[in-house]
Formats: sequence, structure tokens, C-alpha cells
Amino acid sequence: MAVLAACVGQFVVILDVSVINVALPSIRSGLSIGEGSLQWVVNAYVITFAGFLLLGGRTSDLFGRKKVFLLGLGVFTAASLLGGVAQSPWMLIVARALQGVGAAVLSPATLTILTTTFPEGSGRVKAVAAWTAVGTGGGAAGGLIGGLLTDYLSWRWVLLINVPLGLVVIVASAVWLSENRSGEAAARRLDLPGAVLATLGVGSLAFGISQSEAHGWSSARALVPLLAGVAALVAFVAVERRAREPLTPLGIFRVRSVSVANVITVISGMAFYAMWYFLSLYMQNVLGYSAVETGLALLPHTASIILSAQLAPRIMRLVEGRALLALAGLLTAAGFFWQSAMGADGTFLGTLLGPGIAFSFGAGLMMTLLAVFATSGVGPSESGLVAGLANTSRTMGGALGLSVLASVAASRTAGAGGDLEALAAGYGRAFLVSGVIIVVSMLAIVFLPRSRQTSG
Repeated sequence: MAVLAACVGQFVVILDVSVINVALPSIRSGLSIGEGSLQWVVNAYVITFAGFLLLGGRTSDLFGRKKVFLLGLGVFTAASLLGGVAQSPWMLIVARALQGVGAAVLSPATLTILTTTFPEGSGRVKAVAAWTAVGTGGGAAGGLIGGLLTDYLSWRWVLLINVPLGLVVIVASAVWLSENRSGEAAARRLDLPGAVLATLGVGSLAFGISQSEAHGWSSARALVPLLAGVAALVAFVAVERRAREPLTPLGIFRVRSVSVANVITVISGMAFYAMWYFLSLYMQNVLGYSAVETGLALLPHTASIILSAQLAPRIMRLVEGRALLALAGLLTAAGFFWQSAMGADGTFLGTLLGPGIAFSFGAGLMMTLLAVFATSGVGPSESGLVAGLANTSRTMGGALGLSVLASVAASRTAGAGGDLEALAAGYGRAFLVSGVIIVVSMLAIVFLPRSRQTSG
């Protein structure tokens, strides 16, 4: 039950990052939202999700994994209902922001449930592999699910679909999921100054990054929140040094598996979470696929990620963790470089299938291994914290990568108009840079501690 609850919770969190994109044109016409406000349907979720992740992760340590899981899922489900019945743009944007808060509480709790249920070893690797596969599959399947719901029902069902699913999981988890909270954690109090500064810092950085794509990195709209975020995080470190019961004990970063895995996650995440975006644009803007056809074309990618994540525990019995992570990185980078050769006359079999399977299989392995490394070497009382850190690193890397790679693609497609070859070249350049990013992230693997090969 623990694995099922954690996987379903992570699935709906990641699904809502991508599923809304396909429905945006219908939302714009349905609620008469202007282009400037439309981006906030996406940004409101991403910013609050990133901003509250550290706090969400720590609360599961302090107040119990089961309670926090149910709270996060309850907020997320209620916010989905509010968004699904929204009658005005502001109501939908508020609902999306509340969804982000609920997701930030829920997502670290899903990983924490697994790391506290299963001790380090093959059992935990298998559980994390399932969590990675289902969560990443949610991101990949978002286009198809969003397209089907929007085309055959309404854009509102992109949000409303979470309600029955959430209610079923809430009831099942309340009955069958057991609480797991250490006495040491239960005696602690929440570090409110640290929580405020961490939320403000990460949220401001996420907001600044989101503004850079539309206004440029040197614009006041991007620079002011970016600098404010950096200042808040510097203040956060100063407060945590003196706090008796810090939100984030800085000593956690002396655990090499945690610190190095998070560095790799930030860097590699810049490539992972932009790949669906550019593939969708290429299929729809260049190849002329519909939203549903695009989702169907991404199914092999989803299957490859699920397969590789499920195979990870078995492969780790034979190959040491760092070596396997390096091999996975090489496969992922090779797939990105292969995909960068896309052209205007591309086909599913000749252009998308081969490289897609390669980088998706490698990405599934990488994300599973990074999650295992990032949550190892710490006690149960810190498991929520490291889960929150891992999710924050993944989210911030994805937000930064999308902004940077969008600029890279735009530098080639600017003024292209209807020139499909120029559009394809721009998207291809984004994949080329993604491959370079993965190679750079691999340089840090040598600093990871050697992992024990799993058994059983």
C-alpha cells in the first residue's frame, strides 16, 4: 500500500506540470484569458510548487508522513476542484497556485514514505524505481491525457480528473497507510524564520526564471526577483547556522551522496524536463501532429522510461551505482545528440522513435539512480528533508533549463515565420545543448561515494 500510495501521489503531481499545456488554447477561449495572464496558469503552479518544497519535505519529518501526505493530497484535490469549476481567470490562477502548494507538501511525502518504509538496499531501490517510473511517466503521458480530455470532454476535466482519483487515494491511505515518525523528529519544532526565507528564496528564483523567457535575463522583471531570491537564500543560510532546530541542518550537505546527487540533479534536470516541451513543439509546429497524435507518439518514450526504471534494481546487482549512472548519462546524451539532427521532413520511425527510446531509457535510469543516491546516508528523521531537497533540485533545474533552452531555440528560430526547416533547426539546437548539459552533469559522478550493489 505504501508503494501504491506514493506512486499515485507522485503521478498526479508530475502529471499536472505537463497536462495543462495541451489545454491552454481551450482555456484561453473558454475564460477569455489574455496572453499575459495565460502564462500564469502554468507559472502559478510551478512557482508555488518550487517555493514550498523544502517546507513540505520538512513537515513530513516533524508531523508524520501519513498526516502530511493526506494533507497535501487533500489540498491538491480541493484546488483541482476549484480550478475545474473556475468561472474567471483569477479563480483559475488561484486554484493553480493552491495546487502547487498541495503538490509541494505531497511530493516529498511520497518519497519519504518509501525511504522510511524500506531500508537502504534492494527493497528501497525497487520502490524508488517504481516511484520514478510512474512519476516520469505522468510527465510524458500528460500530453496524451490532456489532449484526450480537452478534445473529447472539456479543458475543465484536465483538472477535474484529479478529484475522483484524489478522493479514492485519500480514503485508501487513511485506512491502510501506517504512520512513521521518529521520536527525535516529533520533539522538534518548525523553524518558522527558516521556512519563510526558504520559501521566499526558492519561490523568487522560480519566478525570476519564469520571467526571463519572455523579458530576457537582463530585464528588471527577471533580475529583481532573481536577486531577491539569492538574498533570501543567503539570509536563510545565516539563520540556519544559528537556529537551534533548523529547517535544513546545513550538516546534511556534508553527506556526499546527498550534496553531489543534488548537484547532478539540478544540472541534468535542465535537460530532462525540457525534452517533452521541445518534442511536442516539433511534432505539432513542424510535423503537423494534433495534440492527441503527439501524445500517442510519446508513448514509446514513456514505455522506455518505465522499463529502464524497473530494470534499474536488477542492473544494480551487476554494475556499481556510479558506473551505471555514467553509462546511463552516456546513453541519454547520445540520444539527445541523435535527436538534434531532426529536420522539417522528419518522420516518426526515422526521426523520433530511435533517439526517443535511447534518451528516455537513459533518463529513466539516471533519475532512479539519482533519487537513490540523494536519499541515502541519512537517518529516518532527515528523510523528508532530503526528499524535499531532491524535488527542489529537480524542479529548479527543470525551470532553469526550459528558460535557457527556449532562448537557445529562439536564437535560431527568430524571424523564421513559416520556415519549418528553421523551426526544426531551433528545436534541434535545444537537444544538442541538452546533450552537452548531460555530459557536464556526469563530471560530478566521480565525487559520489561508491554504492553497494543491491542483492535479492
